[in-house]
Amino acid sequence: MKQIIQQIKNLESINSFSKHEQLVQGIINAIDEKVVTKGDLLPSVNTFISELGFARETIAKAYKELVHRGIIESKNRLGYFVATNDVKQELKVALLIFAFDIFQETFYENFRKGLGKNIQLDIFFHHNNFDTFESIVQNIKGKYGMFVIAPIPSKKTPPVLKQLPTNRVLLVDRFIETDEDYNYVAQEFGDSSYNAFVQLKDKIKKYDEIIFFFKPSSAEPDEILNSFKRFMKDYDIKGVIKEEYVSGSLEKGKVYFTIHNLELWEMLKDSKVKGLKIGSDIGFISHNDDIVKEIIFDGVTTFSTDFSEMGKKAANFVLNRKKIQEIIPTILVDRNSL
Repeated sequence: MKQIIQQIKNLESINSFSKHEQLVQGIINAIDEKVVTKGDLLPSVNTFISELGFARETIAKAYKELVHRGIIESKNRLGYFVATNDVKQELKVALLIFAFDIFQETFYENFRKGLGKNIQLDIFFHHNNFDTFESIVQNIKGKYGMFVIAPIPSKKTPPVLKQLPTNRVLLVDRFIETDEDYNYVAQEFGDSSYNAFVQLKDKIKKYDEIIFFFKPSSAEPDEILNSFKRFMKDYDIKGVIKEEYVSGSLEKGKVYFTIHNLELWEMLKDSKVKGLKIGSDIGFISHNDDIVKEIIFDGVTTFSTDFSEMGKKAANFVLNRKKIQEIIPTILVDRNSL
């Protein structure tokens, strides 16, 4: 502890340094010179007050900056610990998302590229499991300078998010109502889905029926389900909602809509086996666009937000910390599958 205090006192002669800067740089110097190393306990706030005579607010501010930069971490009731020996690490970011599907990979690649090389990015998955979500948040709090989170749409989520500093949180993909003024870059599911169905209504009406595969109590947005029901009612469309596709059950004259890629691949395979011509004998609509859907079977009709743009905007927020509360538009791509 005395050596850390001395590292800070050594900077007293630098007139341009404020006490805050003296604390931050002194601790960084102590790590750089291996006075302390990863996992070591740092002096308490009270120790610094006693040894240096600095104000409590100044010390707390310095520790918060070092946590933000990913250099130290806070452990409840235990104090502050050295988190890394790489003191050149400018920022440590935690990314918590649903899973790693193709469209989420698109988000990740653009987010990672936008952050640049000097920022450490750790990725976590909650798989729409609330217990997993809560456990990860509890584990990462105090250890990262920024938290980029795809929240689970649940009334239980806001209290969990409150464990993190509001100004260090960016919500992505899903928007949820909270009492906090969070930054977000998200997509909208209700009106955008309805508008996509309406734009496709003439093509859908060429078929006998539309079938939507929707799994209740899953990561699939309820807003899309409600929009589908509203669309059928408003335009007198014959349709049915089923929980999952049964292999081999494709029927001529139907349009099939699914959110799940694996379900789509299986249906496309079955259409080939049955000799059904896509776009005339049978139709397909998918949610979340990607390059595979652009190419396969002369293209699958999709409606989707721009995940590459979402990733870029998320990275820009992390780097520049300019307030953002933006819904990325949903785009309908009408291809040959209808």
